[in-house]
Amino acid sequence: MTQDDAHPLPRARDDIERVRGIPDTPQTRSPTHRLAFVDTDFLCREELRPVRLQLELLKAQMALDERGIRSTVVMFGGARIPAPENAHLARTPVLAELSRFYDEAREFARLVTLQSRASGNTENVIVTGGGPGVMEAGNRGAEEAGGISIGLNIVLPHEQAPNRHVTPDLSFNFHYFAIRKMHFLTRANAITVFPGGFGTLDELFEALTLIQTGRMSPVPILLFGRDFWQTVINWDALADAGTISDEDLRLFKYVETAREALSLIEASDAGTDKRGTATRP
Repeated sequence: MTQDDAHPLPRARDDIERVRGIPDTPQTRSPTHRLAFVDTDFLCREELRPVRLQLELLKAQMALDERGIRSTVVMFGGARIPAPENAHLARTPVLAELSRFYDEAREFARLVTLQSRASGNTENVIVTGGGPGVMEAGNRGAEEAGGISIGLNIVLPHEQAPNRHVTPDLSFNFHYFAIRKMHFLTRANAITVFPGGFGTLDELFEALTLIQTGRMSPVPILLFGRDFWQTVINWDALADAGTISDEDLRLFKYVETAREALSLIEASDAGTDKRGTATRP
């Protein structure tokens, strides 16, 4: 017996089929007569925002649970970073130089996924934002290792489509940034952050803030490219000003290569799913 069959009441799917056969009258054509859960005009009303938030949380949560995915390794990074073979098309010389991190992201995801396959693709599954650049590299590396990977895409004005390397039934699309970021972190065993722009910075500081404030259990946060990160963020100035503590500077580490990152994750107690009583976001 399936979960849908476990009660004596009519199933929602059955009623959807039943209403298709009712007479066409002014009453049945009225929007008020539509079943609420198939009425997109109703679901998109401003007052239904809390319901849409819940649906967006539950859809990905249930799909990942059904696949048995217990933990992930997160890969944040810029959508504009090109593959090395396309570096000549980069907008700036710096962006062209950063193309080396595409290969490091790809290799890192490949190495992590080779290990993940030993768990039946349930532990340390690669998760990216599902788009181009570093995200594509992560999903590509996982695919090349013969494993699976998750893509958490979001609807943007420039129509960011999922890259073709995301495992199809683990390709999600979001309306709410907040719910998307929650899904990035709820299963995270480690977080890797490659060079990127506003979105990458937003994701990095969200994770750092949650760990700093004790709202998320500590996990390794690894920043690829010391030169990049020390150029764009003056971490020491924050500590010197007293707006963060010196101890906060130990919440992350710099790495340059995929193998270095993997070694640090393996060496960290937080790299396993031993979170004790600490909370998830």
